[in-house]
Amino acid sequence: MGTVIMHSVASVDSFIADPKDDVGPLHDWYFAGDDPIIGGGDRGYDHSGSGSAFQVSRASADYVRSTWAAIGVIVMGRTLFDLVNGWEGRPPAGDHVVVVSHRPKPEGWHPEASYHFVTDVPAAIARAQELAGDRIVAVNAGDVGGQALAAGLVDEVAIDVVPVVFGAGKRYFGSVEGRLLLEDPHVVIQGERVMHLRYKVAR
Repeated sequence: MGTVIMHSVASVDSFIADPKDDVGPLHDWYFAGDDPIIGGGDRGYDHSGSGSAFQVSRASADYVRSTWAAIGVIVMGRTLFDLVNGWEGRPPAGDHVVVVSHRPKPEGWHPEASYHFVTDVPAAIARAQELAGDRIVAVNAGDVGGQALAAGLVDEVAIDVVPVVFGAGKRYFGSVEGRLLLEDPHVVIQGERVMHLRYKVAR
């Protein structure tokens, strides 16, 4: 099975959004460079669903491009799905999306899209691994990612750290309690207004 990676962009104090789910400047670096990032099927738009093209700095481009190309499935929570309307059925990376939700897919919503609605995190990760095969399962950070990490279902943690302090908001690790050990980072890349870090989860 492919690697399960928990991922998101975060502030230096580990928030992925403010208390009102506004990401503020966290995603600015996605659009501040000269190198376009094209997802599967020539998709190139941001997580807000606004249609803006991803263009990152040269320092970030190879890392982001190779990471997105390796993703087979994205696992997300219902809050993010609703905020971005599921990227209108066209995720920025991967061929499938698994949504953790007790509510079904909205009736008539993009029937052509490979979106799967599952009621709990372990079942979502299992379904995503079936769909992904040997490719990466990318789990959005926050409550869903934190639950997957706490359950021992995450292999790596990837954080794109932006130099901003939020002070409060939605935490990268969700409501995880207790101590979890990560190995030393095996990816450390300094981009422009972002630092890419990737850690394996200690077993």
